[in-house]
Amino acid sequence: MVAFLILALLTIVGGIITVAARNAVHAALGLVGTLLSVAGLYATMSASFLATVQVVVYAGAIMVLFLFVIMLLDANRPVQEENRIPYLTEVAAIGGGLLAAAFVVLAITYRDPKPLAQSAAALQNGAPGPVGEALLTRFLLPFEAVSILLLVAVVGSVALVQRPAVQPDPVAEPELARAGERQEVGA
Repeated sequence: MVAFLILALLTIVGGIITVAARNAVHAALGLVGTLLSVAGLYATMSASFLATVQVVVYAGAIMVLFLFVIMLLDANRPVQEENRIPYLTEVAAIGGGLLAAAFVVLAITYRDPKPLAQSAAALQNGAPGPVGEALLTRFLLPFEAVSILLLVAVVGSVALVQRPAVQPDPVAEPELARAGERQEVGA
């Protein structure tokens, strides 16, 4: 129980670091810590297959993809500019509040069709067959929601770091052209 609580605390701290970091690489490292802590949580619940998959797929492959996108787009620099979209922070806060309220309502009103002990016994300590069956039948919607969330995260990171094309200065261009003509005439 103590290990579970410590790993749960590390998961929460890693999530906060992921969201609060100003540098994309630091945020990715916070996410790696979160994913490894979640793998530890699976291990404390005797779900060794899920813990292994969490480390290999998410902390390994997905984070390599995220870091590749971060480095490809040079998102390593800290964010220092103001929001270009007016009222973005306020709209995000309202959306986050509504999402949190929806999660609270779901948590209060949700009734599991099977008792937890029966569901855990059906998974046979995290063996691949029952886990895959549960993921692709009973938990198909959350499973697909996570894949869409990862896709949105990658597309969002690409959209956030898009730099506007450098526009040539119309005043400076004719002066440079004239300077080049003078050099050609003098030669």
